[in-house]
Amino acid sequence: MSINSATFLVAAPDQPGLVARLAGFFYGAGLNIVDASNHTDLFDEGGPRFFMRLNIDLAGLSSPTATAALGGSATRSALEASFGALCTALSAEWSLRYSDDVAKLAILVTRDPACLYDLVLRQRAGEIACEIPLIISNHPTLEGVARSFQIPFYCLPVTAATKAEQERQVLELLKRHHVDLVVLARYMQILSEDFLTSAPSVINIHHGFLPAFQGAKPYHQAYSRGVKLVGATAHYATRDLDQGPIIEQDVARVTHAMGPDDMARVGRDVERLVLSRAVRAHLERRVIIAGRRTVVL
Repeated sequence: MSINSATFLVAAPDQPGLVARLAGFFYGAGLNIVDASNHTDLFDEGGPRFFMRLNIDLAGLSSPTATAALGGSATRSALEASFGALCTALSAEWSLRYSDDVAKLAILVTRDPACLYDLVLRQRAGEIACEIPLIISNHPTLEGVARSFQIPFYCLPVTAATKAEQERQVLELLKRHHVDLVVLARYMQILSEDFLTSAPSVINIHHGFLPAFQGAKPYHQAYSRGVKLVGATAHYATRDLDQGPIIEQDVARVTHAMGPDDMARVGRDVERLVLSRAVRAHLERRVIIAGRRTVVL
């Protein structure tokens, strides 16, 4: 049964009593904590750092207890203001998202349909809670896939000479459709720093444990080296190519009897799984970026 809830993410310098103070805030407002997890990074360069995720049932927000605790106004804005004041006292960074605020996801593709199919099917099955208002590509190859799911498809070809204009068009589409998250589902283009600065969060899938076997024909490289594992890495895209904070990784075993095509088939399976896990973690507000790393709660 779904509930009206809010998910809070908190990052703060570690200090005694953080769990008690954060949990006590919601107890004092008469709000039930449905799920909570926390972690302290003892090895952060700036000193131990605390991370916490709290999922809060908002059913009690209209109660007299909440009204009294939140300064006489039991509204979402009052909840945010009061929680923000607490976080300021704790020198904490925080964010939240409400369960009725359904994220909008844009998928960028080129020619490979594997991850596109997987994401759309998971979304349609309810495994990934989001809307997919559009699919964008630099080639027309996958237009039929988008049409079969009745998702608007935009083909925006790109060359070195037209890259800036093409990215401007992509950004305009993202803004027009109020996109919250961009997923590069084997989109074979390098995004510019200007694009990444203006776009919402971008998740990319990479064919391997970074930085192994970069470039063209990764599975042919893996075959020539006689590898026994193939893998995939999902990470946030940044201006440093394939160096963004890693969200999810996995591997699968291969054998000497497999050729490049067999390895590619196994690799595609891993890519689909890793990308869907990363997207789901982001949408469920489980990921906190900590410098070049992530904490997934």
